[in-house]
Amino acid sequence: MLNEFNVRQQPNPRTQAVVAQNWTRLILSYARHKRLFMIRAEDADVPGSEWDEVLRNPRINTKGHAVYEPPRQTSSVLLYWRTPEEWAQVLYDWANSTGQLNTIMTFYEIIEPPVPSPLSGIPLPILRKAVSVLTKSNRAQIIAVSDGEGVRFLAGNAGK
Repeated sequence: MLNEFNVRQQPNPRTQAVVAQNWTRLILSYARHKRLFMIRAEDADVPGSEWDEVLRNPRINTKGHAVYEPPRQTSSVLLYWRTPEEWAQVLYDWANSTGQLNTIMTFYEIIEPPVPSPLSGIPLPILRKAVSVLTKSNRAQIIAVSDGEGVRFLAGNAGK
């Protein structure tokens, strides 16, 4: 996947795997540190971009740590510096710690809370995946609200 970001092929497969793993770890750590969620192919070519500091090699293979966003294009990549399952746990822990269990919240309220949280600015596609994880484990349910979608966080399954 992500041909624009593939690591330059090394002749030794073991070396190739190590190089790819190191690049992946570097990119995801940098994205997490800077709270960057998207990377575009052209970011590697733009001096002074948010990614300029770390993108010395424009070919990175992310192997499951990124998806094209929007889908069906190859110029913009959404980075998973936390997996959807990890985001689901962060989301549930946040809802629990802020007293939001058994209340309905809009996706906007989660992404743009009045008090900054670990979820502030999370892209909607990642939030949707995290909510889906919680829904499958009976820790949340999606609710239709007047201005879009909402979620109700369910108590009693915090350990899942």
